[in-house]
Amino acid sequence: MQQIPKPDKFEERLLMMLEKLQDCQVKNSVKSCSDCEHFLSCELRTDYIKSVYGSMSKGDTGGFEF
Repeated sequence: MQQIPKPDKFEERLLMMLEKLQDCQVKNSVKSCSDCEHFLSCELRTDYIKSVYGSMSKGDTGGFEF
């Protein structure tokens, strides 16, 4: 039986930010951030995007490996 690897700190942050973002969407009755009036100035969305990049790069700066 294959073990599922534990999420690293970047993946944990991404999951936490995704949950916060989804909670905000529910609270504001929108299905997408782009439907929200605060879309361009939202700090939560900016933090979520940073967590996505952090998860992809594992904290390294520069290009991403896909």
